Amino acid sequence: MQLDFTGLFNSSGDVLNIDEKLFFDDFEYGTYKPLTDGVSVKGRAYCKADVAHLELTLSFIFNGICDRCADEFSREYSFGVNKVVVSHLENEDDDDEYLIADADNKINLDDTVYEEIQLFLPQKMLCSDDCKGLCPKCGKNLNREKCDCEKDVDPRMAVLLQLLDEE
Repeated sequence: MQLDFTGLFNSSGDVLNIDEKLFFDDFEYGTYKPLTDGVSVKGRAYCKADVAHLELTLSFIFNGICDRCADEFSREYSFGVNKVVVSHLENEDDDDEYLIADADNKINLDDTVYEEIQLFLPQKMLCSDDCKGLCPKCGKNLNREKCDCEKDVDPRMAVLLQLLDEE
């Protein structure tokens, strides 16, 4: 979807209301595609003090696989995006802070949302903050059951354990 900022750059007082559902069939996180239900995009574009702004709220359900225990899970995410939109930059070092419209004063909303989701998601996805993961010896999921494996002793500490055994 293309957003046309021509009226906003000309300070005509226009407001572009945005209420879209975007689907990203090519969005990959690791080895799977977690955005099966699409992304809800709500917000507006407006001009204030001769500066064009884009305010969005992105909401989606992330259907993923825990990086620690390999269980499937779903989690709802919602976050805001606030950007200043410009027709060009005087200093190209500032390109992280602004959205730059193309020659026709348009912004591709799909590309912007896609990039913001990539930046928002954590590098490691866990089913819960207190996920215990898998036992490295027997492979049991420690969130569901306890294993009877003995813990390995660091060989550097074995001498200290012998002192404890003597007492």
